[in-house]
Amino acid sequence: MADITAASVKELRERTGAGMMDCKKALAENNGEMEAAIDWLRAKGLSAAAKKAGRTASEGLIGAVVEGNRGALVEVNSETDFVAKNDIFQDFVRNAAQLALQHGSDVEALGAAQYPGGGTVQEKLTDNIAKIGENQSLRRAAVLEVGEGAVVPYVHNQVAPGLGKIGVLVALDSAAPGETLNELGRQIAQHVAAAHPLALAADDLPSDLIERERGIAMEKAKESGKPQNIVEKMVEGGLAKFRKENALLTQLFVRDNKTPVAEVVASAAKQAGTGIQLIGFVRFQLGEGIEKKQEDFAAEVAAAAGASKAEPVA
Repeated sequence: MADITAASVKELRERTGAGMMDCKKALAENNGEMEAAIDWLRAKGLSAAAKKAGRTASEGLIGAVVEGNRGALVEVNSETDFVAKNDIFQDFVRNAAQLALQHGSDVEALGAAQYPGGGTVQEKLTDNIAKIGENQSLRRAAVLEVGEGAVVPYVHNQVAPGLGKIGVLVALDSAAPGETLNELGRQIAQHVAAAHPLALAADDLPSDLIERERGIAMEKAKESGKPQNIVEKMVEGGLAKFRKENALLTQLFVRDNKTPVAEVVASAAKQAGTGIQLIGFVRFQLGEGIEKKQEDFAAEVAAAAGASKAEPVA
């Protein structure tokens, strides 16, 4: 059996909100594997909030820009939120988003692109690190485009035009007037920012994610003690609910919490007198998927004191 450390129990508690003894048991039951222990706690109904497992922890900014029928998002990370308020940093994020429109979503290619005023994007970033005195990184980029219609941006927690903590692009394919598409796109983008869909349609959800949810649903259903045929129905019902709640087109629109997004689009198309198709979206939330290093100030002080070999004063 794997050695269960206090640090791993602490991390699991922080990521799930479950009790200390439950976290210790979850790790013991899963040979110390953190992700498996999280699933085990969810299956047992002991996790306070499953979404804490993917909580955000990094600082910086999301940049959004749209030109014509093409839009781009970029994420640039920094060590502290203070840097996100720096004019040099903000200017870099704006320019990086603008360059992503031309060079696409490949971060390596974007880093090698020519930066306004000379040098490459990566060289400018390196220069900024020296000037600001804090590490920064160009983490990711995404581009959406339509042949006819509109790509509509939305930035949540905006700190400056086109810069904030959550950025969304929504792509609408339609011959409807630009005013109609921009208003619909803005509303859907706000929904995406709030509801965090994982895919456009249920069939687009990753198969490995579905299988993971199937395993969790199966463990929950078995706990009920019901016959196998009932357990299987419970599992399929749980998966159907998961698909519906995590696909954008079937999510209930946040503005009224009763109309599926697909029906919102259909209603707008009817009013416009022409077809409107929601063909894609991108959502970047600052730092999602990055675990922030937890600093123990007391431990740092103790370590520093130990390093100095100073004896305590009586």
